[in-house]
Amino acid sequence: MAAPSHVLPFLSPTGTASSVRVSPGRRAGLLRCAAAAGQAGFFTRLGRLIKEKAKSDVEKLFSGFSKTRENLSVVDELLTYWNLADTDRVLDELEEALLVSDFGPKISFKIVDTLREEIRDGKLKSGAEIKAALKRCILQLLTSKGGNSELNLGFRKPAVIMIVGVNGGGKTTSLGKLAHRFKNEGVKVLMAAGDTFRAAARDQLEVWAERTGSEIVIDNDKKAQPPAVKRGKREGFDVVLCDTSGRLHTNYGLMEELVSCKKVIAKALPGAPNEILLVLDGTTGLNMLQQAREFNDVVGVTGFILTKLDGTARGGCVVSVVDELGIPVKFIGVGEGVEDLQPFDAEAFVEAIFP
Repeated sequence: MAAPSHVLPFLSPTGTASSVRVSPGRRAGLLRCAAAAGQAGFFTRLGRLIKEKAKSDVEKLFSGFSKTRENLSVVDELLTYWNLADTDRVLDELEEALLVSDFGPKISFKIVDTLREEIRDGKLKSGAEIKAALKRCILQLLTSKGGNSELNLGFRKPAVIMIVGVNGGGKTTSLGKLAHRFKNEGVKVLMAAGDTFRAAARDQLEVWAERTGSEIVIDNDKKAQPPAVKRGKREGFDVVLCDTSGRLHTNYGLMEELVSCKKVIAKALPGAPNEILLVLDGTTGLNMLQQAREFNDVVGVTGFILTKLDGTARGGCVVSVVDELGIPVKFIGVGEGVEDLQPFDAEAFVEAIFP
């Protein structure tokens, strides 16, 4: 006996409403596709919404980068009374200001050479135009090399985000603040305290789970990620945040364990993790680049979280890390408050670092 068929509504190319008869198997497939499309739309909207928050929270960026702005205040002093005869001296001092702010030699030289060429070609004829060109150069570096700084959370629930980095960089705190942002958008969050060698790290994550109203999975055998991902799928969580232990990028054995973490997550949910976010301590300046290279080589980093940028004049390291590795900065830490993990927005950042 043939399986009963179902009638589904159908809109023809001419706009005429009609219907089409499909088998139960085909109907189930269509419903699965519709559900997947709905979840994909949810994550697309979520990524866009969090990114848009960066523009509304721009005042936090301004306060967080106050020291960098102070360092770059010399730009206005140099350009206010600029004239063509002083070009070489002014550009040399501008280059020094960029280096002090940790833009790095390569980027500082590239920016200044671009400005020198545009001045020589008569494209820049005033100090205001030079400053505008300087900001444009930095923005172009961030957007051309950094790609999309929105979170890419895939198309099905739960999205899995893995947080990695060295000791003391602020991984667990960043994860907690990220959970807070998600919860504010009505997202159902599950935390996984796996691969955490220190009991204190698990305790810290438990505090963040309670503080943000998130669920948490803890496994004393250091393998909480697979059960967390499976629970996330089973119980309809939107996002699973996986903490990992701090490890030196020079320790081969520990870095290999990080690869194992990634594999067991992928085994629990094919296609996961959707994001692997490397937390970098902004106070280390350009020294962070070697860490970033090693972690990226081992696990394939999809984005950076730069922390502790409020206590340093090294805001230029944001540009350096993007230019060096071509990986986007997705969040920056500009303070100790729960709201101070900011979605990264290149345009807002450039406006924030210049007085």
